[in-house]
Amino acid sequence: MEQQRSGHPYQNLTPELILHCLESLGFVCDGRLLALNSYENRVYQIGIEEQQPLIAKFYRPGRWSRDAILEEHAFACELAQHEIPVVAPLSIGDGETLHELQGFLFAVYPRCGGRWPDLDSREDRLQMGRFLGRLHAVGATRRFEHRGRLDVDSMGTAPREFILKKNFVPDYLIEAYSTVTEDLLRKIGTLFEASHGVAQIRLHGDCHKGNILWTDKGPHFVDLDDCRTGPAIQDLWMLLSGERDEMREQLENLLEGYQMFYDFDYSSVILIEALRTLRIMNYAAWIARRWNDPAFPLAFPWFDSPRYWEEHILSLREQAAALDSPLIL
Repeated sequence: MEQQRSGHPYQNLTPELILHCLESLGFVCDGRLLALNSYENRVYQIGIEEQQPLIAKFYRPGRWSRDAILEEHAFACELAQHEIPVVAPLSIGDGETLHELQGFLFAVYPRCGGRWPDLDSREDRLQMGRFLGRLHAVGATRRFEHRGRLDVDSMGTAPREFILKKNFVPDYLIEAYSTVTEDLLRKIGTLFEASHGVAQIRLHGDCHKGNILWTDKGPHFVDLDDCRTGPAIQDLWMLLSGERDEMREQLENLLEGYQMFYDFDYSSVILIEALRTLRIMNYAAWIARRWNDPAFPLAFPWFDSPRYWEEHILSLREQAAALDSPLIL
């Protein structure tokens, strides 16, 4: 496997600089600093004298343009203005939500607690569906100009080409990986063409349980870092689990709540397995692209092993079968 560990984007993000960034905005830090679970960006809980701690998010240099980050912030603030529970960045000074110091773009958020949702009950799924319906009703009112679009090229073709170009796959598995991914992308392309008329709206984009916190008041989102344009089903399918009949019941519950606020295009359900496949492919390429960041080999030590790629190819073959029999409501 090709490895490049000569440097990484966060090598200059020291604890002293992190505190200095907050103090440059007028906050008085008390020295407490806690790194939170985040790999793509760096996120910290920072103690503030005589106030509640704040959350500071340092964007990975080079990943998003300033305009794309500001569009993420604007979307979060727009949702909050509609009383949809998301954690929006704080407006500081002249109303700025994005700040820069020594080459790092960062934002500051209030600390919001909660637990990951179980979604084991029908009532929880109805509530989650209402939440997403409200979010999508706002998301459909205008367009992103600087955020990415969920499509086969960016989520499937480009990741496949990167994996093959950078020699991450062991030699004896290259043909198998190349063949199965080529077949998958052909099938996915056919499904996307069949759903060409499905509306493309502003989405959360990465709506899994780890990005949702649940309190006695219900769910709220803590991260819109992957918000993008795509079909509404993208924000629903990652909340499904279990066997096909279980997923069908879960989706029906979610949509029962969802359609109280926004109409759902049932023809987009055929994209669930296509979107799942693209996520599996893109996830592997995401780790590969970040392998020069020391946090990634520590967090994903199994990635640099033949066994991982054997299992990855097996999961892709399973997806090839799933694509031939998509979930239907």
